[in-house]
Amino acid sequence: MALGSENVVDVVGIVAEILRQANDSKRIVFVSGNFNVIHPGHLRLLNFAAECGELLVVGVTGDASPGVFVPENLRLEGVKAISAVSFAFILPVPVEEFVAALKPHAVVKGKEHEGHSNPELSVVEGYGGKLFFCSGETRFSSMDLLQREFRETNLSTIRKPTDFPARHGFDNRGLVDLVGRFSSLRVVVVGDLIVDEYVTCDPLGMSQEDPTVVVTPIKHDLFVGGAGIVAAHAKGLGAQVKYFGVVGEDQAANFAMQTLHKYGVDACLVNDESRPTTLKQRYRARGKTLLRVSHLRQHEISRELITRLLDEMDRALDKADLLVFSDFNYGCLPQLLVDEIISRCARLGVPMVADSQSSSQMGDVSRFQGMLLLTPTEHEARLAVRDTASGLVVLAEVLNRRARAGHVFITLGAEGVLIHSADGALQGLTTDQLPAFNTAPKDVSGAGDCLLVCASMALVAGASVWQSAYLGSIAAACQVGRVGNFPLTAAEVIQELNL
Repeated sequence: MALGSENVVDVVGIVAEILRQANDSKRIVFVSGNFNVIHPGHLRLLNFAAECGELLVVGVTGDASPGVFVPENLRLEGVKAISAVSFAFILPVPVEEFVAALKPHAVVKGKEHEGHSNPELSVVEGYGGKLFFCSGETRFSSMDLLQREFRETNLSTIRKPTDFPARHGFDNRGLVDLVGRFSSLRVVVVGDLIVDEYVTCDPLGMSQEDPTVVVTPIKHDLFVGGAGIVAAHAKGLGAQVKYFGVVGEDQAANFAMQTLHKYGVDACLVNDESRPTTLKQRYRARGKTLLRVSHLRQHEISRELITRLLDEMDRALDKADLLVFSDFNYGCLPQLLVDEIISRCARLGVPMVADSQSSSQMGDVSRFQGMLLLTPTEHEARLAVRDTASGLVVLAEVLNRRARAGHVFITLGAEGVLIHSADGALQGLTTDQLPAFNTAPKDVSGAGDCLLVCASMALVAGASVWQSAYLGSIAAACQVGRVGNFPLTAAEVIQELNL
């Protein structure tokens, strides 16, 4: 079939874009079809095809093709929404002609085509490619449904208390206005960068040799975590953000830089040859985490790197409205660096907030002196003041005095958050508590990051401590309603406020 000039241009442009994305290093796999209504069979086929290479390309047939009854733009939109698909387009020419132009590593078709005539077979064999016939495995049928777990927040499980706003004299309309002010803020974030990998597994059963659970990994998802996602949350909520962190020389660092750039975060990542980029893997099956594996080093960065970070931060601090310490105690924030940043922010009048995580590692949140807000867990607060017996209110008061903080929010997991304010006495109340807003959390990691960012930005934007705690709790509730670290957005918070 002879090609019209318009079709030639289309094919050349499409092939050029696919090869650009492949970057000479990724094996291209090609699938084509009508895709009238996406069903489990399509998902099995496409996920199988994605396993055959690194870049899955899907050609959706045009409206003139036999068997088509849904408009091509709708069919293309449906295919693009499938997480396994890297690139999708409307086929401007017959399949065999496009395959001849692209020369993919493999072409994949459903098993039902194996006994029929396949015009692309001779083309694939001609350049040494492979033609596979397989409809995928049953375990893949729910893969894209699983992907919803990562990206979609179920707002119906969020329950907002009405007594707290009434007690402190504010309503949701005022909170929406506060969120609108976030876009005028300039936020600087400094702390440990983490890359989180979620490995979704299919449980196969129990080993017969020893009492071990056996799983097979079926999907890998990478996210920027740690202080990096704190910066991305601030950007998603509307602020102009500068982030400073430390990475190794590896693929995780490249991924983090590219992802932060995609999120709109201006990142300055200093390379430390003595450590890898911190990578945390979570193996999950059927909505539950089975195992966590951390690849990291925990020694403090050198004086040379401290000097480099301070030099890089000077210009950003001069224009900042807020400085966020996001400490995971992996060595990015040694005390010498912390004290110097605090000193410079104090001279410039920049408000500071801090969170110092101590789950599997040891830390002391009270070492961040003079913060506007601290957001430790109960465990972290007790570690800081070395008190395992006192009640929560006493614990908050002691930490508040020791760290000379403006406000302390002690996060309590499923029990919510305790709010303690040094200047709350002016309103006749120094301590109050909010319950956890999300009644059915999917993934609690990242809740504290959202609370810290949203609450601290609200304080700087003019909110009362009670308004900021309420907004922070909404942000945390939105975050735990999905799996994996995606940046929170102002639109999500406003949507929940308006419900």
